[in-house]
Amino acid sequence: MSEKVTALDLAPAGDLSDATKAYFDKCREKLGLIPNVLLSYAFDEKKLRAFTDMYNDLMLGDSGLSKLEREMIAVAVSSVNHCYYCLTAHGAAVRQLSGEPALGEMMVMNYRAADLPPRQKAMLDFAVKLTETPAKIEEADRATLRDAGFSDRDIWDIASTAAFFNMSNRVAAAIDMRPNGEYHAMAR
Repeated sequence: MSEKVTALDLAPAGDLSDATKAYFDKCREKLGLIPNVLLSYAFDEKKLRAFTDMYNDLMLGDSGLSKLEREMIAVAVSSVNHCYYCLTAHGAAVRQLSGEPALGEMMVMNYRAADLPPRQKAMLDFAVKLTETPAKIEEADRATLRDAGFSDRDIWDIASTAAFFNMSNRVAAAIDMRPNGEYHAMAR
């Protein structure tokens, strides 16, 4: 097995801006770690800011979707894409936000195995269809979401979250991004 080159190898701590150092310190304080995805982007702080701005808006910003629902989308999409990094990190978030370790595991393996409310099932069905066959999305799919109680803005957020994780999954696969070991033990 070859030794991995990390973002810190590419951008030593002394080369990071004060803003990035402060952001990483905040991560350590709130999460107890700096997520490896952030370290992977640290070689180019402009790319890191673009990634974190989009992530923070989608996952933490105002939305008709709960934080748990957004994490569930991340896991369902990442399951289709077999993204080890995101399944580990966001599976831990589902466990933590739901308070149900088994739900996190079911989401990672197959969200259809979970006893989900119809609203969440419709949301995840849409996110998975958008992942697997985006050209086949049609008005009936959006109507199903509206019937489940989602607004057009919510549909935008579901689609944007699914799209973001499809992009992130592909980058993670391309560079063999590995999750922080701490995620494996979280919320169990």
